[in-house]
Amino acid sequence: MTRIPHETSGEPNPLQALTLDRLRQRTSMKWRTYPEDVLPLWVAEMDVLLAEPVVRAVTDALHLGDTGYPAGTAYAEALAAFAGKRWGWEGLAVERTAIVPDVMLGVVEMLKLVTGPGDTVIVNPPVYPPFYLFVEHMDRRVAQAPLGADGRIDLGVLESSFRQAVAGGRRAAHLLCNPHNPTGTVHTEEELSAVARLAERYGVRVVADEIHAPLVLDGAGFVPYLSVPGAERGLSLMSASKGWNLPGLKAALAVAGPGAAADLDRMPEEVGHGPSHVAVIAHTAALRDGVTWLDALLTGLDGNRRLLADLLAEHLPAVRYRPGDATYLAWLDCRALGLGDDPADVFLHRGRVALSSGLPFGTGGTGHVRLNLAASQEVLTEAVRRMAAALH
Repeated sequence: MTRIPHETSGEPNPLQALTLDRLRQRTSMKWRTYPEDVLPLWVAEMDVLLAEPVVRAVTDALHLGDTGYPAGTAYAEALAAFAGKRWGWEGLAVERTAIVPDVMLGVVEMLKLVTGPGDTVIVNPPVYPPFYLFVEHMDRRVAQAPLGADGRIDLGVLESSFRQAVAGGRRAAHLLCNPHNPTGTVHTEEELSAVARLAERYGVRVVADEIHAPLVLDGAGFVPYLSVPGAERGLSLMSASKGWNLPGLKAALAVAGPGAAADLDRMPEEVGHGPSHVAVIAHTAALRDGVTWLDALLTGLDGNRRLLADLLAEHLPAVRYRPGDATYLAWLDCRALGLGDDPADVFLHRGRVALSSGLPFGTGGTGHVRLNLAASQEVLTEAVRRMAAALH
């Protein structure tokens, strides 16, 4: 695939647009879960103003009273065009897409299509905690195939998990996080092709959560799972939610490979009633007209990754941090600090910084925290200063 380099937009850094006082006026989970003296760098919400094309599209819809039920394929068409230009992937067929309420609910519906109650879903920990919660809630077993010490998929461990999952003739699925949350790992074409080969060998169906796909550094190169050889029977969930900070405007797309089109056709019609029409308008505008804003954001996030590395080296040199190539999340190994299994608890109560505990991420999460670096450099600097102060 031929990828188009990110553009230098000339837009200001969206991460520097809001003061802490303005942010504290927000009523969302990030800003209302903890008291005002806590700096919240935990849940995946960004401290940005929305891209102007998104604001305009939603405002125009509200002025028009265009607040009915979703219809049409504009969202899928916008995603297909974005995928072609951004990732050089021309294989996203609009006719093999379906709108779903959001990525995790879409994951649930895709897993229902390819597995049954009691079947196994393989995940690669440390990984996004709702993977466990949603899968177990739908009466499937979770099997862990941990990432290697380098933060990448361990194909030997994955093959063993696949073999065990299908023993006795049961169905199984691999819930793949691409790019990976919380590590920011961007799986390569070679790695994804190897996953696809294993999946076909063992009859395991791959469902890829690709919500962080727009948030890949220039040069790293996101590879859609469905674009690799052997992934024809795969299913993917994509959304503009993470890239453009739209989690409160719920809408996502399920995308099927050519060999999974019949599976997607079996999805119940009522699932498509869940997304918000206004959200579909917002996501479509983001993908179609919000790319210069996205590029400015990615430049800001790259600066924040470097700043965080420098701050940790200065104030918390025992913390191990391998900057990822994607997402706005930092996975910090705090085991050398001697703060026990859950350092996030110490940083919250002693330092007044809210981070995500590593424990719910599964194997490899003990002694780790996840830090949301989609904040201003001033907030990021103050957060690390407070974290260091919490040790004394």
